[in-house]
Amino acid sequence: MTDPFNRFPGQSYPLGANPSFADLVRAASSPTAPGSSGADATGPLAQSAVHGTTVLAIKFADGAVMAGDRRATEGFTIADERIEKVFSADETSAVAIAGAAGQATEIVRLFQTELEHYEKVEGDRLSLEGKANRLAQMIRGNFPMALQGLVVVPLFAGYDERRGEGRIFRYDATGGRWEEADYHSTGSGSLHARGTLKKRWRAGMTRDAAIRAAVEALYDASQEDVATGGPNVVRGIFPSVKTITADGVNSVGDDEVRAAFEAILGEYGEARKETGGSQAREGEEHTAEGAP
Repeated sequence: MTDPFNRFPGQSYPLGANPSFADLVRAASSPTAPGSSGADATGPLAQSAVHGTTVLAIKFADGAVMAGDRRATEGFTIADERIEKVFSADETSAVAIAGAAGQATEIVRLFQTELEHYEKVEGDRLSLEGKANRLAQMIRGNFPMALQGLVVVPLFAGYDERRGEGRIFRYDATGGRWEEADYHSTGSGSLHARGTLKKRWRAGMTRDAAIRAAVEALYDASQEDVATGGPNVVRGIFPSVKTITADGVNSVGDDEVRAAFEAILGEYGEARKETGGSQAREGEEHTAEGAP
């Protein structure tokens, strides 16, 4: 079957093998595609859903830090400025959501219930690998909705009591699961956040350094991605940050997050003074023009 509009995946690839998931979604949502329901992945269903944006995780000496911005979008509209995207899964693990907020929240709540049920029945917690695998199965179960545009791509992190270290797992929309060695981010601003994490991460870094790196990564993402909300000092809105260590999952207070953010801004200000940024040059030009 030929398609003059090149809508089906694989037409330009050998043996019809196209690795692009986005092409698969477009083909499956095409009204003329075989087996299609006629729903457009960019149509009313996907556009009307509330979407979370940027979340990340980074390892440090005693465990891992998970963080997420607080903005949720609905198409080109800000749906919520205070949404929570980082949730405790159980005492030693946490999930950060990105994608369709409704679907993701439902998956997280069911995941929390299943872990609690397993612990009550078996009398012991499921291993961290087992938790990561179970979450992958739940994401795979959401695949039919992902084909309609309601994609859920969370991050999972926990403290592995058997290994004595923090571990980070990432997923794709089909339920594929991979472990990350040091850090990872997902969501619309993930590329920019990951660049900052790559620059800031150090082996054996402290808790405070990891929190600061996470806050800076989210701030940098908010400067480049319109769907990622940055810290709002006036309204008291700061990223959600949690630490995961042998002591459990603990929320980082807004005061500590604010202090990290203000320290970052202070560094940026000093760097601008030393190097003479564009604003400094503009100020010098205005001064020169006004001089007699």
